[in-house]
Amino acid sequence: MPIRYPRPLRPGDRIGVTSPSSGVPKELRARLDVAVREVEARGYEVVVGECMDGAGHVSAPAAERAAELTGMLTDPGIRAVVPPWGGETAVDLLPLLDQERLRDAEPTWVVGYSDISTLITPLTLLTGIATVHGNNLMDTPYRVPEGLLSWLDIVTMPAGQRFTQTPPGRHRSSGWDDFHAFPEVRDVTLDTPGRWTRLDGDGDVDVSGRLIGGCVETVGGLAGTPYGDVPAFARDHAPEGLLVYVEAGGDSAFTICRTLHAMRMAGFFDQANAVLVARTSAPDAPSLTQHEAVIDALGSLGVPILADVECGHVPPFMPLVNGALGRVVHTSERSELSQSLVD
Repeated sequence: MPIRYPRPLRPGDRIGVTSPSSGVPKELRARLDVAVREVEARGYEVVVGECMDGAGHVSAPAAERAAELTGMLTDPGIRAVVPPWGGETAVDLLPLLDQERLRDAEPTWVVGYSDISTLITPLTLLTGIATVHGNNLMDTPYRVPEGLLSWLDIVTMPAGQRFTQTPPGRHRSSGWDDFHAFPEVRDVTLDTPGRWTRLDGDGDVDVSGRLIGGCVETVGGLAGTPYGDVPAFARDHAPEGLLVYVEAGGDSAFTICRTLHAMRMAGFFDQANAVLVARTSAPDAPSLTQHEAVIDALGSLGVPILADVECGHVPPFMPLVNGALGRVVHTSERSELSQSLVD
C-alpha cells in the first residue's frame, strides 16, 4: 500500500492550532502570539482552537480534545495541524479518535514531537498518512541552523520531493529559553560541539528505509498494541525495511533501557535496517549511560545504531517525516539524512 502525503501548503491555506496534550499557560501566551505571527508571516491563516487551557496537565477533557483534533483533521479547509508543544497524557485520545474517518478524509499534515508522537506515529501506522516529527509551534520562531529545515519548509513540498539535512555540529548544552521573560527570542543557543555517534561498532553507514519512530517515554507504551503495530506497517508499507528513530525526553537510563527492551520484544525494531537515536539530556545512571542503555536493549539487532541525532528534546531539531523513504549516511567526514516523499 502506498504512503499518502498531504498536499503541499500554499499561501492562504489555513493551519489549525490545538493542544491534544498540554495547553499554554497565561504567562506564555505572548510566545504563542509570536509563533502564530511567524506562521502568518509565511502567508498562512492560523485558526486557534478552544482546547488551549494551560492551567493543568491537559488542555481540556479527553473527549473535547479528541473532537477538536478530529474536526481539524477532517476539515478540508485546514491543511495542517500544529500543536503548541507536547505534554504528558495524549494517550487518552487514542481510543476516542475515529481512525476510519481519519483514513477516509483528505490527508492533513500533522506536526509535533514529544507527547505528540503518541498521536502522529499511530496516525501513520494505522492510516498510511505521512506525519512530521518536527519542531512544534512554540519553537517555530527560532531561526533554523544551516543544514536543517523547519516543518514550515517540509509541509510545502510536493509528493516525490527529495531533501537532505545535515547536522550543524553544535547543540544546546542544557535548559530552555524563558518564554515568559523573552517571548520574542529567535536565536537558539548552540554552545556545545557534537556529532553523530555510532554505538554498535565502527565503519561507515549508508542505509535506507521508511522512517518511523517517536519518543520512547510515550510511543514505548504503544508497542504491542494496535496503536503501535510497526510490524504490520512494515508489511503493508515498507518492503524495503525501516529506519526506526527513538528519542528520550527525560527518563533515567534504567527506564529507557527497560522500555527499549519491551519495544524490541513487541517487534518495534524487527524490520529496522538501522536505528537512529536522538541526542538527549536525560540522566545517566551510575552504572549505565543513556548510550549503554540503547546498546543493552538493541545491540542484538545487528544493524547500525547511530546516536546523538538531532531529532529529540535537545535543540536543534531535524524534522523527520513518518512514512518517507530515508537514506542515512555516516562516515568520518560527513553525516546526512535524506528523505524522499515517495510512496
